[in-house]
Amino acid sequence: MLRRFSVNFALFSMFLDGLAVLFSLWFSEASRPWLNGLSFLEPIPASFRLPAALYLLFPLLWLVIYAALSIYDGKKYLRVVDEFAALSLAMFIASISAAGVLYFSYRQVSRALFVVYIVLTYLLSLSWRSLARWYFRAQKDSPDRLRRLLIVGDGPLGQSIRAQIEKTGSASFLLVGFVDDREGGDLHLLGGKAEIREIVARHEISDVVIALPYSAYHEMGNLVQSLEEAPVQIWVALGFFDLALYKTAIEDFAGIPMLDLRASAIDDYQRMLKRVFDLLLGGAGMILAAPLMALAALVILLEDGHPVIFRQKRVGENGRVFEMLKFRTMLKNAEALRSLVEQQDENGNLIHKSKNDPRVTRAGRFLRRFSLDELPQIFNILAGTMSIVGPRPEMPYLVEKYQPWQRKRFAVPPGLTGWWQVNGRSDRPMHLHTEDDLYYIQNYSIWLDIQIIVRTIWVVLIGRGSY
Repeated sequence: MLRRFSVNFALFSMFLDGLAVLFSLWFSEASRPWLNGLSFLEPIPASFRLPAALYLLFPLLWLVIYAALSIYDGKKYLRVVDEFAALSLAMFIASISAAGVLYFSYRQVSRALFVVYIVLTYLLSLSWRSLARWYFRAQKDSPDRLRRLLIVGDGPLGQSIRAQIEKTGSASFLLVGFVDDREGGDLHLLGGKAEIREIVARHEISDVVIALPYSAYHEMGNLVQSLEEAPVQIWVALGFFDLALYKTAIEDFAGIPMLDLRASAIDDYQRMLKRVFDLLLGGAGMILAAPLMALAALVILLEDGHPVIFRQKRVGENGRVFEMLKFRTMLKNAEALRSLVEQQDENGNLIHKSKNDPRVTRAGRFLRRFSLDELPQIFNILAGTMSIVGPRPEMPYLVEKYQPWQRKRFAVPPGLTGWWQVNGRSDRPMHLHTEDDLYYIQNYSIWLDIQIIVRTIWVVLIGRGSY
């Protein structure tokens, strides 16, 4: 029996994807002459054949891109929506790559044939994965499939693991209960740590998750030793979340495995894709925005002279300070007049923006109205100190007043626009932005970035919250 999270199933998946590509190539080649009757298509001879090299190149191209985007990592995409979203993105990248290959090699290939091939490959990839999910769900009672979990520690860390398992909703996991020495704990408390060997045997546990706070890590050696002869997987949930910016990761440091408490909230593949997205969109934006930037610079120069560009220290990813660029929209001595607009709310949180800021120039009000003052940050994006989408980079003196939970917003690169900009912009005070930033971090995907960019365009056009 194939197991979903096994190497054999990953290899089987690669085989089916390769087969889908080959079948789609053959079918699109064989069916293309049938479309000659359509008036908007150029007829091709029935004897037309695709170059044999494509039958080798395209399957390799698809498999490499799928593997690079972790499509074959079943544990990464437990939810069907996550797997199909990732597959759609991988399919899009593979299609663009294939189109590039054809452009530089076999330009005689019919565009209609290529479209039929892409659509059929996508449908076949979705179809067999849907059938596989149905099969595994039908086998949910199989002991080979079901993993029975026991959590050691029913404190905040253990409860967060329980909540995550319930949120995932995977039929692969069954949380049997907790083990802890505390009294009056969780209703699913099965006993104390001294009884763990008997509990594991009695409830046929397959996986033990140790979720103790780091103050109780001295007990871990005894727990692991007591389970030496039990046929279970032992996992250690690291209780360092309150010390980390967002999440922890294990890295090889000089040959020694160590915890990285400032690991990025996005993985290497997501970071690579995000960077490519920034470079492509930032480069295009630079070309399109060049006339507007020149005009804005001229208006500022005529009204208030030099400097045109305002350089300001901002805090970015992992708390690193960088120099952010903007068109100058305030008087030259605006920083010295900061006390004129700063105030505190009823909870003591600092609010540093005002609709009627006396420091803003006439040209500045127009530039801010349509967010044109932000255009120079395209240089920051191309340089890599910022991204197009992400939490807004904050000023250092405001970061010093942050509460610990707010610092988690530094787990990803700062952005030109973000989730809070399309949900209120300056209408919402600084201390409320962080919740929106954390929502973005927790739900990050390239599709969310695209959604935010599209919504930003509308928000800028109507000028909501811009001052």
